Amino acid sequence: MKPPGPAARFSELYAAHHAPVYAYAVSRAGRQLADDVVSETFLVAWRRLPEVPAAPLPWLIGVVRNVVRERYRDEVRQSSVAAELRAWVDEAGADVADGVAERFAVLAALSRLSEADREVLTLVAWQGLSHRAAARVVGCSIATFTVRLHRARRRLDQAITAADEVVRRIPSAFPVKEFSR
Repeated sequence: MKPPGPAARFSELYAAHHAPVYAYAVSRAGRQLADDVVSETFLVAWRRLPEVPAAPLPWLIGVVRNVVRERYRDEVRQSSVAAELRAWVDEAGADVADGVAERFAVLAALSRLSEADREVLTLVAWQGLSHRAAARVVGCSIATFTVRLHRARRRLDQAITAADEVVRRIPSAFPVKEFSR
């Protein structure tokens, strides 16, 4: 008799172990994230199907642990970056008297971009990396990086324009009364 193909083996693996993997994911990540964690876990299992041991549950639970740990790291990193950008925006906003409205608009716009856009922009603008070096950091070709950078710059320009419009509306929202002597 011929052994089951990869799709059949994966289907059996999923049917037999979805419930305990889901239960473990709920206990580690909560109900809100459990579906995503389980999906990523079984995606890893599919990609690494030849490596899945004969008794797969401990291996699958190990994958859940790694997925949860990676998500936590990503969330901590993203919230840290967002907090830093908010601090820069607050700092720039507090320093309006010194003419930092442009800096405020850029930082506010940058904080609204996706993490991927912020990364390609800051690798080139703040870290001073060449397109070749930045592409190596991101893990893509130079051509792909150049396209990503172009698109990120375009989205940044759009976000700056939107932030400038908000800044221009602020004085009209708070009219200054003239005092006669």
